[in-house]
Amino acid sequence: MSAPAAAPAVATHGLWIDGAWVPAASGATIEVRDPATGRVLAQVARADERDADRAVRAAAAAYPGWKATPVAERARIQQAAAALMRRDAEEIGRTLTLELGRPLAAAIAEVRRSADLLEYFAQEGLRLRGEMPLLGEADERVVVVREPMGVVVAIAPFNYPITLLLMKVGAALITGNTVVAKPAQDTPLSTLMLAGLFAEAGLPAGVLNVLTGAGRELGEALVGHPIPAKVAFTGSTRAGIRIRQLAAETNKRVTLELGGQSPAIVCEDADLDAAVPALVRHAYANSGQFCYRVNRLYVAAPVYDAFLERFVAGARALRVGNGLDEGVDLGPMIGERIMATSVEQVADARARGARVLCGGERLTGGAFDAGCFFPPTVIADATPEMLVMREETFGPVVGIAPFDTVEEAIALANDTRYGLAGYVFSADLRRAWRIAEAIEAGSVWVNDIHRSLHSAPFGGYKQSGLGREKSRHGLDEYLELKTMYLGL
Repeated sequence: MSAPAAAPAVATHGLWIDGAWVPAASGATIEVRDPATGRVLAQVARADERDADRAVRAAAAAYPGWKATPVAERARIQQAAAALMRRDAEEIGRTLTLELGRPLAAAIAEVRRSADLLEYFAQEGLRLRGEMPLLGEADERVVVVREPMGVVVAIAPFNYPITLLLMKVGAALITGNTVVAKPAQDTPLSTLMLAGLFAEAGLPAGVLNVLTGAGRELGEALVGHPIPAKVAFTGSTRAGIRIRQLAAETNKRVTLELGGQSPAIVCEDADLDAAVPALVRHAYANSGQFCYRVNRLYVAAPVYDAFLERFVAGARALRVGNGLDEGVDLGPMIGERIMATSVEQVADARARGARVLCGGERLTGGAFDAGCFFPPTVIADATPEMLVMREETFGPVVGIAPFDTVEEAIALANDTRYGLAGYVFSADLRRAWRIAEAIEAGSVWVNDIHRSLHSAPFGGYKQSGLGREKSRHGLDEYLELKTMYLGL
């Protein structure tokens, strides 16, 4: 009897420091797995505090030259990197699907949309201005300029690893900062591909460095390092609070885009033909694994039953499977830890008397056994004390409750420590706009839901974050104001 064939070798990827691929100082690596099948895709270097110090010092050494580089040249390089992303969008997208599980078409769309974001920042950087107050003094002039901060630490989560990283990297680079980036432990491969594209585009060595490794261990080494001037982070509220505490010890600036528990209010005059598809799409995209998804819905009592019927039908029509398969709407969840929240919230809702109208149980059997697959789940008659109506789910579970008055709906929507996004549907634009104004959130959509625009600021109220990303306001987060006085 012949011996079984050996498993195929997997590639090992190093760290990108000072324009070169290098192993971790310890020589340790981490496995990256396909969440749909469980197979090992690759190994990446496991950076520690020694690698963090090496990368930060490389970024610090590159900073004076990059700061002195004309903005037009920075923009040219950034636009070249965007063009290379579009060239390789399908390859990067496939890698993203393999490490994250998201359906392939959506993964490729993320790459292309991220290239647009990178290019937008390049164009917006060319429009930065200083100012000169007209004081009318005979022998005194004042000039106010914006200057880069220095080394920026950019930490991105697993769910939209390219877009959420480039929100930080694109703004930091065009404004003259250098960057040390840390992708999520689960999804580092697509980010490492970006590092190679930036180098191909002509970005000087040390201006962008990428470290892979364990989240808290590596993140704290970077945030606590004395050299960086700024930390930009997207992730959980708990981790964001820890980062803010650690950054305060060296007075670093921070931008934090944190958790969400976003409400939607559907009035009795809402166009359900428009509202239901938009809400279904936004509740279950990326298997519910994003921060400003629709987590809870408040529906006017007169249309509550009709809304439920349509929403459940829309949820049931979605197909769950391997993201590489054609026609799949929801891929696997990234892992057991993330899926556990969905399981817990469904159990809590059942125990408190809610109705689970579809989904609610982990999918098993056949190919489902190899990954973390959870179906679109609808919880009806949800009450305020239920976890699904209070805590971020980060999964394909939605709680729905009726309301009698608009004032009641607004109070329920705002009864949360989060404030990232909100959604309103009503044919009466006067009422819809007043509800939108009353919702305590950084972004509110009225009568439609689409991706947040590159040209509009994005961020949260309350414990959903600090500062804003995207738009010209996002560039300001990476600049210091300097006032210079000139005596003639």
